[in-house]
Amino acid sequence: MRIEIVAVGTELLLGQIADTNSAWLGDRLAAAGVTSHFHQAVGDNHERITLAFRTALARSDGIIVCGGLGPTQDDITREAIADVMGVELVRNQEIVDLIAGFFQTRGRTMSANNARQADVPVGAAIIPQVMGTAPGLICPLGNKVIYAVPGVPYEMAEMFERGILPDLRARMAAAGEQSVIVSRTVRTWGASESGLAEALQGRIDALDANDAVEPDGAPAGSVTLAFLASGIEGIKVRITARAATLDAAAAVLDVEEKEVRKAIEAELGDIVFGVDDESMEVAVASQLIARGLTLGVAESLTGGLIASRLVNVPGASAWFRGGVVAYHEQVKFDVLGVPVGPVVTEAAAAAMAEGVRRATGADVGLGITGVAGPDDQEGVAPGTIFVGLSLASESTSTRALRLPGDRERVRQYGAISALDLLRRALIDLEAPSAGREA
Repeated sequence: MRIEIVAVGTELLLGQIADTNSAWLGDRLAAAGVTSHFHQAVGDNHERITLAFRTALARSDGIIVCGGLGPTQDDITREAIADVMGVELVRNQEIVDLIAGFFQTRGRTMSANNARQADVPVGAAIIPQVMGTAPGLICPLGNKVIYAVPGVPYEMAEMFERGILPDLRARMAAAGEQSVIVSRTVRTWGASESGLAEALQGRIDALDANDAVEPDGAPAGSVTLAFLASGIEGIKVRITARAATLDAAAAVLDVEEKEVRKAIEAELGDIVFGVDDESMEVAVASQLIARGLTLGVAESLTGGLIASRLVNVPGASAWFRGGVVAYHEQVKFDVLGVPVGPVVTEAAAAAMAEGVRRATGADVGLGITGVAGPDDQEGVAPGTIFVGLSLASESTSTRALRLPGDRERVRQYGAISALDLLRRALIDLEAPSAGREA
C-alpha cells in the first residue's frame, strides 16, 4: 500500500517550523510495511491544498494530512478534503459538546471559532481527540483514503497509533498485503560518501541482481543500501529490508550488516564505529570497558566538547576520570606540564595527553590542540589539529590532521576525529578476553 504524506501550513514553507511530523510518519509507515514514495508541504491556500490532495491520490492509495484542523480562518484542511470528496461539511454536535467540555474543565469558555473543528465531511469517520480539541478524520474515496490529523506532534502521533495504523493494517490485510520494512544504520567516520559508495558497489550490484520487482516498481522483499551524509557525525550506510515479519527482517539485516562491514573493511579499513544510535563516544566507552581502562582528556581548541560527549554516555563515571580545558597556554604549562614554547604542535599534544593522564590518574590520556580559526596561530593555518595519545603500556603517539570548515565545524570535527583515533588505538590493544568488538 502506498501512502503519501501531505504537511499543511505556510509556516513550514517559510522555515518557521521544521516538519518533524513527516519524518516521524515516514519511519512509522516503513515499520508497518507501508510504502511512502512522496512527501509534500503546502501552504494555507484552498486551491493549492486541493491540488496537492488530487496529485497525491493520483499516484498513491491514500494520504495522511498533518495540520490545518485548528479553529482559525487559515485552518482549511476540512474544507479542502470535502471539496476533493465532492461532499458537504456537516457540523457534528457531539464533537461541539466535547470541545466545549474540554474548555470547561480548564475554567475557560469555548470561542465560536472552535465549533469549526466539529465540521466533518459527509461519509467520513472520526478519530476522537483525547489530548486537544481537533478530532482526526478517516475519509474514504472509493478504494482510496484520506487521513487527517492535527499538526501538533504529540496529538498527531497518538492519533496515528490509535486510529490510522489499525485502519491501514485492516486495508492491507483485505488487499493481501502483509509485510514490514525495517532499517539498520551502519555508522562510519573517516571516509567520503563517494569512497563508501565505491567500496560497496559490488554489494549494491549483487543486491540489484537478486531483487525481483513488484508490479508497482518497488523492490521485492530483500535489501537495499543507501548513503546518508551526516556532517560532523560522519557517513551512514542505511540497510533496509522488507520481509513478512519483524523477525524475518531482522535476520536479513543481520546477514547484510556482516556483508557491508566486510566490504567496507576490505577497502577502507576500520572506519565502522557503530550501528543506529551508537555514537562515537559509545564506541570509545565500549572499548575502554572491555579493557578495564580509564580515560582523561586535555582539550584546547575543542574547549570541552570531547568531555561533554563522553559524559553523555550513561555510566561514564566508571571509565571517565575527568578533563582539563587548557585553553590558555599558561594552563598548559602550569597544569599539564607542557614545556614552555609553541603550543600548537604535535609535541604539545603529546605533553597534554601525558599531563592529563598524570593529573587524573587515568590509564589513558587524550590531548588535542590546534587552530580553529579564522586566523593563523603560531604560523599554523586554521583547520590544523594535533592529537596526542598516552597509554601506560605504550609510547605516546601523535597525529596531525587538516580539517575543513569554519570555526565551529573545525571544533566539532576535531572532537569526533580525536575520539576516533582513540577508538582505533584501543582496538589495536590486545583485549583481555577472547574476541574483539567491531
